[in-house]
Amino acid sequence: MFNARKIAALNALEIHVHNYIIKNINAVIYMTIRELADNSEVSTATVLRFCKKMDFKGYAELKTCLKIHLQKNSTLLIPHGAEEILTFFKSIRNDEFDETIGCAANHIKSAERVFFVGAGSSGSLARYGARFLSNIGKFSNHIDDPWYPVSTDMAQSAVAIVLSVSGETPEIIKIARQFVIHKCKVISITSNQNSTLAKLADFTIPYHVSRILIDNEYDITTQIPVMFILESIGRKLALTSDDGSSQGVTFL
Repeated sequence: MFNARKIAALNALEIHVHNYIIKNINAVIYMTIRELADNSEVSTATVLRFCKKMDFKGYAELKTCLKIHLQKNSTLLIPHGAEEILTFFKSIRNDEFDETIGCAANHIKSAERVFFVGAGSSGSLARYGARFLSNIGKFSNHIDDPWYPVSTDMAQSAVAIVLSVSGETPEIIKIARQFVIHKCKVISITSNQNSTLAKLADFTIPYHVSRILIDNEYDITTQIPVMFILESIGRKLALTSDDGSSQGVTFL
């Protein structure tokens, strides 16, 4: 994918970028330049220098090249061990992620009810999310039926948290659009921040992991990041009351 002669001309920091990309190519195609820089432990300027030395006009062209490479080399490579999960947790150790979780919690705090929406494995997580928020006293339901009717009455003073790995599942897009039509606040949690679902939503929490399909149909992408995001939102809600003061939370 990268020219060996050009790789030999990279300095130590640029090699960090190269090595991270080839080990995490499935995730990198969804990352911003800042996320790649943070995960590679370099600056965005170093990433841009890497792009230039590899003869790309910029970071966008690099990502396009990576996507084309994946399409041409579609052999299934299933990540194993903890490396992929550790990479995710490393990528969210920053103020930006904390602010995103806080913003989502504020949206939910002001709502009278919360609907979690998903299908397949995301449907199972929708059920989990609804129960988790119910445990902290927020009235929540889950919807794992894409054809569930959405009415104006149920959508009033509500927030819909829509889960989808790809953000492109037609049935999930359809129900998300129904919530939007009925003027319900929509929060999407997806691995593709440029997806149709993310564009429909009022607020998106993206995460970056390798998406893995078996027979181009059965999704076995890890759901650990989604579960962590849901729990992070719930704990943020549990730790603050409506007036912003701390609530009594017991650690056993």
